[in-house]
Amino acid sequence: MSGIIVIGGGIAGLSFALGLKQRGIACRVYESAPEVRELGVGITLLPHAMREFIALGLEDRLRSVGIENEESVFFNRHGQYIYREPRGRFAGYPFPELGIHRGKLHRILYEEARERLGADSVLIDHHCTGIEQDEHGVTAYFNDTSSGAAREPVRGEIAVACDGINSVVRRKFYPDEQVAFSGINTWRGVTRRKPILTGRSYLRIGSVETGKMVIYPIVDNVDGEGNQLVNWMAEVRQADVEMNDWNKPGRFEDFLPLYRNWHFEWLDVAELIRGADQILEYPMVDKDPVSQWTFGRITFMGDAAHPMYPRGSNGAAQGVIDARTLAELLAESAEPRAALRAYQEARLEATARVVRTNREFPPDYINIKVEELTGGEPFDSIDDVISQDELRAISERYKQIAGFALDTLQPAG
Repeated sequence: MSGIIVIGGGIAGLSFALGLKQRGIACRVYESAPEVRELGVGITLLPHAMREFIALGLEDRLRSVGIENEESVFFNRHGQYIYREPRGRFAGYPFPELGIHRGKLHRILYEEARERLGADSVLIDHHCTGIEQDEHGVTAYFNDTSSGAAREPVRGEIAVACDGINSVVRRKFYPDEQVAFSGINTWRGVTRRKPILTGRSYLRIGSVETGKMVIYPIVDNVDGEGNQLVNWMAEVRQADVEMNDWNKPGRFEDFLPLYRNWHFEWLDVAELIRGADQILEYPMVDKDPVSQWTFGRITFMGDAAHPMYPRGSNGAAQGVIDARTLAELLAESAEPRAALRAYQEARLEATARVVRTNREFPPDYINIKVEELTGGEPFDSIDDVISQDELRAISERYKQIAGFALDTLQPAG
């Protein structure tokens, strides 16, 4: 019998496996993907996420492939400056904030897990099809992802579902649950270009109500000529639209008209979009918080537990905090079911608050508020619209809820 079955080898699952290994606890990770490739676009690792990765001994590897953010800057859709604040160590945090390619982050976690746990403890091409439990343990069922052939069932003491927003394990306990879609679709890409502003700037431009862009660099000097790989995400709320399809590439014509005239002195947004190597489309979806993650010997983690809007760069951070929390509780408890219950108690409501805040008052609420106050029109001076203190309060409120306010963020463990 395996000790702990980890279903899903994404950011949360691999971080959990590494945390267990640090504490001398055996586990085996079962990932659905038939191979590990550097797919996707950018992700921001906020200071509370970096705290967890530093505790796992990964800082040097992450820094070697990412970019440390110096500032976050907000503009309206006319390119007018609204608000700026320093980020990470530049704001006095003990931990940096990094922009990084999601695929490179996953590759680092996968390689570290295979090296530390052993290749036979991190298995790919295992798609979970179901799970059962009894008084003595759990049984997980898998198919070969590439061929569909059934694999031998796996027996373990407990199982942790880290299999994402469409979690097979979660569906067993919430069979009628659907993702929540509120009419916001997104398109994402990466573009090779000269640095924008400081070259270490995280930009939020415009409002989701009329068209918004999030832009930040993820790879420095990508071509030896000083160009960066710049990640961008376009998003807009539209009435009576269907969800974008995760499984197909995005099309310029579906969203570029919104940004066609976004030509600023410091950035041509339409040119940035047109320069992308590839465009991916996603719906902005989450799920309503539930009242229970832990069912006997089975619990949820990461996006399987609390799928949230990708606003505020918080999904990955909350997943790796889940991972460390449960690893610590399992190390401290002689009864794994008690540890799973304590984990739920520690993390369920904390993450539910982030899910709800990402819907209603995310960091870009700053832009939404300014657009409301100006009717979406240009202003003569931002100070005539709203004070910098009021804008700072909006930003600090989000950090408090998300768990990375400067005065409360302490080292892990």
